[in-house]
Amino acid sequence: MLFGRRKRKPIKIPQKDVAEWKYTTCNYCSTGCAIEIGLDNDGKLVTSRGVADADVNRGKLCIKGLLEHDLFDSPGRGSEPLLRSSIHKGFETVSWDAALDKTAEKIKEIQAKYGRDSFAVVSTGQLLTEEFYTLGKLVRGCIGTNNYDGNTTLCMASAVSGYKRSFGSDGPPGCYEDFEHTDCFMAFGSNLPEQHPIIYWRLKEAREKRHFPMIVIDPRVTMLAQWADIHLPITPGTDTVLLNSMMYVIINEGLQDNAYIEAHTTGYEEMKAVVMDYDPKSAQKICGIDEDTIRHVARIYAKADSAMSIWTMGINQSTHGSDGVCSINNINLITGNIGKPGGTSLSITGQCNAMGTREWSSCSGLPGYRFLENEEHREQIADFWGIDSEFFPEKVGLKQTDIFPAIETGQIKGLWLVATNPLTSMANQARIRKAMEGLEFVVVQDVYEDVETVEYAHAYLPASVWAEKEGCHTNTERRVNITRNTLPSYGNSKPDFQIFNEMSTRFENSKKIVFPATPEGAFNEMRELSKGQGRTLDISGMTYDKIETARGIQWPFSEDTEDGELKGAQRLYTDGKFQTPNGKANLIPVRFFNNNECPDDDYPFWLNSGRIVEHFHTRTRTGKIGNINKFSPTPYMEINPDAAAELGIESMQYVRILSRRGDAIVMAQLTQRVSRDMVFIPFHYHDCVNRLTLGLLDPYSRQPAFKQCAARIELIDQKEAAKLNLERRTF
Repeated sequence: MLFGRRKRKPIKIPQKDVAEWKYTTCNYCSTGCAIEIGLDNDGKLVTSRGVADADVNRGKLCIKGLLEHDLFDSPGRGSEPLLRSSIHKGFETVSWDAALDKTAEKIKEIQAKYGRDSFAVVSTGQLLTEEFYTLGKLVRGCIGTNNYDGNTTLCMASAVSGYKRSFGSDGPPGCYEDFEHTDCFMAFGSNLPEQHPIIYWRLKEAREKRHFPMIVIDPRVTMLAQWADIHLPITPGTDTVLLNSMMYVIINEGLQDNAYIEAHTTGYEEMKAVVMDYDPKSAQKICGIDEDTIRHVARIYAKADSAMSIWTMGINQSTHGSDGVCSINNINLITGNIGKPGGTSLSITGQCNAMGTREWSSCSGLPGYRFLENEEHREQIADFWGIDSEFFPEKVGLKQTDIFPAIETGQIKGLWLVATNPLTSMANQARIRKAMEGLEFVVVQDVYEDVETVEYAHAYLPASVWAEKEGCHTNTERRVNITRNTLPSYGNSKPDFQIFNEMSTRFENSKKIVFPATPEGAFNEMRELSKGQGRTLDISGMTYDKIETARGIQWPFSEDTEDGELKGAQRLYTDGKFQTPNGKANLIPVRFFNNNECPDDDYPFWLNSGRIVEHFHTRTRTGKIGNINKFSPTPYMEINPDAAAELGIESMQYVRILSRRGDAIVMAQLTQRVSRDMVFIPFHYHDCVNRLTLGLLDPYSRQPAFKQCAARIELIDQKEAAKLNLERRTF
């Protein structure tokens, strides 16, 4: 297989002798690519390839998927459980029983001393769905703490909140096939070619067949912006101003869909009254987009027969993230672009199974999009699990971003981290480190024993990775796909599903609650719980074999589906009926309040962060795969050449970047992709950008604003910086 120009030293992936191919699902981003991994005659995993007849990726994989087979024997994998009495002492290797006994003992001890909610659990978006369901059963039904969340709060919480506020329920209403039907595509803070390359390929292929206008709203000239017909380099954090102004134009020029508004929405007059305060002449001074462009883009979008919006972290990771999602939903609702081919509000999820945690983990409530605040929902799950509904709290507890401040105040005394690395991923790192020091007991459950958070752990539980387990993922377009168990677990590590099951036996309620022995048993429980009249999240018609045969099935897919039919519903709300009490979507009035930390004389640069194609999240995995890490091994900063010249910075020179919270050493990359008053740093690197970020929280979703804070840059000694960088790169 060759990549690059034939005459210019193309990258060559050598052919491998494969004795058997095993079907599975990629475990990186939320695209949900179907993948086959090849085993040689000795049963060793040697290569990966895309599945040609899978609708999602149609045989294609990005660089991470192509090299995913290298994960299984990458450096730093945990092979044995570890315990220590203090974070200042060394670990001892122990048996699984000893590790689980000690962990359960400390959880009970802390809860008995400080209260049930004094122990917190923070999960991930990277487990299999059956593992999420089992963890939720353990935490909600046995441990009983209400302070339970997933690290998806850092990436998708605002999308969830916005969907719930607008439509009454979570769940992206569109699908990838909408690219093939839309007449106008608009992207907010989404750089598909680097964040979700295969989704971008689907979009690019659709535009090659039928060129429709593409509008990209992003402060940075991303790769997607370079391909766009129109790029709007918006002032960071002001998306709601732009959207309100666009709706001002649409309503004043009579371009809205009055029939759809009347039949399927509520709150139009209240929303309109707010929108009328955002005329383009006033809005341009806030959002940085001139009034003529605002009018032009609004007309293109509203006049299209079908129009769709997508977004990722550029909207979500903001103090106005939930409002931004509601505003996107608003513009699609008033133009009748929900629930029809090519017309949708489609959040592009981050982690491989962030949808699974939203659906079944019980982080934000109870399984199957049920709410703790709903007495009927509490009783349904309590009856199904066999416990008293009084065991459940009557409202959701602290989100991950509130758990760490609660550690500072002494409300939280113990913490269980599952496949998440807050010592790289959380904003304002100095504060996070200080909080971790104050915990009485920390459990880290992870594939790798050298993950940074283990530095603060009292117990380490080694988990199996990806195809050493079995279960399902749900991707961005609600497609459930399966990962088959291909390899035995590494060393003495165990699948997360098994760890949760074994932990449950240490708690009293396990005598009442049945924990299925297999992931498929847990999946069948989820199928049962998904049944119900009017439920969108219906997977009752799915089985493992059907999912593999179909190469993934979108929900809803009920047990009433005709025999032989293996295609779920591509879109939600096609009938105009929403999951609200009156069946209508809510048009949400959104006012803009500028609470961002903006550049000033002392800190003159906007600091933006984001993803690059070579790496995934905190590099726990990709940083250990040589053929991926070699492309971006060093923390770097994009800076405009004019700004660099003014500061005396040369290309590839190390600099110190500072905010009011800390500093970081990065290599300068001079590029016109950022404006003169902005810098961009990939967030994947430990001890880097999140030493600087402020992370103010969205009031609805509690998601941090990673992308809006102020910084300044200083010159430093190059030899010292190079030495520090080399130390960082050593795993």
